[in-house]
Amino acid sequence: MQQNHFALILAGGVGSRFWPKSTSRFPKQFHDILGTGLSLLQMTYDRVKCFIPEENILISTSEQYVDLVKEQLPNLPVKNILTEPARRNTAPAIAYGMFKISKRNREASVVICPSDHLITKEALFCEHSKSILLHCEKNNSLVTMGITPHAPHTGYGYIQHIDDGSDFLSKVKTFTEKPDEEMARQFLDSGDFLWNAGIFYWSVASFIQALEIHIPDLYASMKEHAVSFDEANEDSVVRSFYPRLENESIDYALMEKARNVFVFPADIGWSDLGAWGALYEQISSDENSNVCIGKSVLMYDSTNNLVHIDGDKTTVIEGLEDYIVVDTPNALLICRKQSEQRVRDFVKDVKIKQGERFV
Repeated sequence: MQQNHFALILAGGVGSRFWPKSTSRFPKQFHDILGTGLSLLQMTYDRVKCFIPEENILISTSEQYVDLVKEQLPNLPVKNILTEPARRNTAPAIAYGMFKISKRNREASVVICPSDHLITKEALFCEHSKSILLHCEKNNSLVTMGITPHAPHTGYGYIQHIDDGSDFLSKVKTFTEKPDEEMARQFLDSGDFLWNAGIFYWSVASFIQALEIHIPDLYASMKEHAVSFDEANEDSVVRSFYPRLENESIDYALMEKARNVFVFPADIGWSDLGAWGALYEQISSDENSNVCIGKSVLMYDSTNNLVHIDGDKTTVIEGLEDYIVVDTPNALLICRKQSEQRVRDFVKDVKIKQGERFV
């Protein structure tokens, strides 16, 4: 393995569209959503360690999830857990990680991965990632992985790329966030668009240079405090400045502005598992197209449903079609599959009307 290759896994999100299974106290990346015996975070870590030395894998997470990270990844050095004292979105989290890695190895090239996505073709992802990281060692490029779309999905961001005949990377033309169905169909028909997987590759030098140009305030703050990264007082230093940083997405704040952005088109069996419907697509269904996760679920005259029941509760469902049913010790969700994007709104209402302990 290349000792100059690093990984930063982003594990600070809440995953509110997976409520009520995913909550602010125990978000989806720490759950065994797929029933594999491993949490999504553990699956991501195992996937990355196939091409990154384990001592070079860092986890960025909220301070309230540090104990969960330690519990699920007991072999991870504590110094490799980057604690965010406040949620400030992906730009500050990634910038913190890049400056920390740069202090350890100025020649580093890094892959940035969400902790809660699914990749079924892991060997292919590994080979692609090794090739992209080697490219980033020699080129001033910011690379994102684009997924070949197979449906007009309205829950994903899209990347428009310029096909210049290259068999490796394509130049990025535009980024588009979650289009409506009509626009998504136009994207699919054009053949110029890929799904945005939120997986990035670059050298720390290329990233820091781009950060200085496009997000100068964030660059200045990180540069000022980076001298303390990996020192005994790192936590107190980060706590002193991090909450004052702007809440910024790396896509909006940097990737959409930089001129040296490229995309690697891939088909790696990817899903962001962003909502319950995505889980339905990944698990084998019964003869009536029902996906049932639970020890004792009985379905009668029901089709195309996703049912997720915690524990040993016997559940009987009759006459239901195209619904999501999720039962946990604290909450029950019943909604139409076509309304899955409203779950985030449901969570806001539950928080206001029922209290934070349910979300």
